Amino acid sequence: MMAAEKPMPTAGVIRHNELMSGHTSWRVGGPAEIFFKPDSLDDLANYLRQLDSNTPIFWFGLGSNLLVRDGGLPGVVIAAAGIFTALDKLTDATVRAGVSIPCTQLSRQCVRWGLGPSEFFAGIPGTVGGALAMNAGAHGSETWQCVRQVKTIDRRGDLHTRAADDYEIGYRSVKGPVDEWFIEAVLEFDLQTQTSMQTLKQMLERRKSTQPLGLPSCGSVFRNPPGDHAARLIESAGLKGHRIGGAEVSQKHANFIINRDAASAADIEALITYVQKSVAETHGVNLVHEVRIVGKDA
Repeated sequence: MMAAEKPMPTAGVIRHNELMSGHTSWRVGGPAEIFFKPDSLDDLANYLRQLDSNTPIFWFGLGSNLLVRDGGLPGVVIAAAGIFTALDKLTDATVRAGVSIPCTQLSRQCVRWGLGPSEFFAGIPGTVGGALAMNAGAHGSETWQCVRQVKTIDRRGDLHTRAADDYEIGYRSVKGPVDEWFIEAVLEFDLQTQTSMQTLKQMLERRKSTQPLGLPSCGSVFRNPPGDHAARLIESAGLKGHRIGGAEVSQKHANFIINRDAASAADIEALITYVQKSVAETHGVNLVHEVRIVGKDA
């Protein structure tokens, strides 16, 4: 690994060669050269200001939509989960949400406030930050349909406030200013939309009954192609239960790949590739993975 620049002491936690397998929902991943967990926004900003401009930075949330290869990550991994926890009602229709807030918590609170459509956030694993980064969605709704403004921090430690129009939004895709990371968002809801805690509970029960939530996974691996569902294509290609090493296509939901038996990141990535090839040969459809694959091979 290339040596990352070592900044001055910080109030946060710094570890060297920290295995990412302990921080991702798939429970795989090689070492981060430097793993930094800031103590506060000021601590994070000060740390960023001291980094050499050539030091790679990887921004890390809960690791719920992430595959870190077995060779790990060079530079600095910034684990900011836990310090951006604001969740406030700003006006009758708007909410400020920090990126560390779990989407299920956001959903529950917005339903209590009578703000909709917000139940769909309960179907998104991970945090608000991850949902912003990939325009995550569930039950026919997407994160950025609610976003009106975001606050970001850049690699120099400077803060920016940006309108939603500053970003190019697509299906599971968000493009905006480079070397900036979300720290909070202002979300706007429709006061005319009826919300229901019962509906939210039904969504959570549906998720529990149809997804392998008790096993290490990243959630849905592939984007749904236009007019179809990745899970249907994978299942009809006969891939449920197919294994490579310790990685397995879930028997419960075909768009989930689970770490069945001490899988490596290489096992999971090989299975992703195999599923793509098989579905292309069977259906003529090229599946695109929505999970983020990063790092170096072992």
